[in-house]
Amino acid sequence: MADDELILAAADDALLVTARRGFHAALLSNQLQIAADGIASIADRGSKASVAISANLVRRLGNEAEGARLAGQVAGAKFETQVETLLKNVMPKLAILRCGDFRVFRNSAITLYEQYEHLAAIEAATEEHPALKVALGADYIIKPDVVVVRMPEPDETINTGALIVDGTVANHTSIRRANNLKPILHASVSCKWTLRSDRAQNARSEALNLIRNRKGRLPHTVVVTAEPTPGRIASLALGTGDLDCVYHIALPELRAAIEELGYEDSLDLLDTMIDGKRLRDISDLPLDLAV
Repeated sequence: MADDELILAAADDALLVTARRGFHAALLSNQLQIAADGIASIADRGSKASVAISANLVRRLGNEAEGARLAGQVAGAKFETQVETLLKNVMPKLAILRCGDFRVFRNSAITLYEQYEHLAAIEAATEEHPALKVALGADYIIKPDVVVVRMPEPDETINTGALIVDGTVANHTSIRRANNLKPILHASVSCKWTLRSDRAQNARSEALNLIRNRKGRLPHTVVVTAEPTPGRIASLALGTGDLDCVYHIALPELRAAIEELGYEDSLDLLDTMIDGKRLRDISDLPLDLAV
């Protein structure tokens, strides 16, 4: 199945039902699989709970096929593509909730966007004067895995229902194309196939970067993961202030798998994150980004 064929048409199903089903089908077709030894591609071989939960979860999503485990970077890139495709398919259908020209991209530097374009000048200065790079660091120019951006609007669109702007007012707002040609960063989506190492914490670092270095409104900052163990999910989901929320690729199926296996402590932790509004399902993400 091609990457852009995520939504599987079904006459009577809700858009997010078919989008979610297609998202899972795309993952199951090339990376979310169970190997010949019975270990799923998202499992940590060194953890009995991770192996058990992962296998149960994958089978709940309908895949019994054997498949080789992808290398970390390969799996990560494919995962980013599927998240990007899901958002590209769904976001345009949500105009009734949030109007505007929204677009979705992968791996684009934040300097391309209105709130962070000033960082390009800092980057240029540090390249010309290496001593500045030592003093300022170089971690402020990031490339989020997936971004949702809003394009600035022409006055003709803004004035569709009534004369709202003319040349005498609102001459600094970035939403007017007359004032600004740069896209506005609406959301930064960090995609973490699993949360096996400290590198997963760079999602927090990226979020703090977006908070501290912006000029203008703060974009949504979220994480999407396929991690099967609640303890590792909690390393990102618990706490507030940097990340809006963490989204799991199959939250109801994950909860059912943990409940069936009898991991009561893990189930309690998972419910704590859900009830505390720190963990949601992938189907919640497009609607949350429409807020």
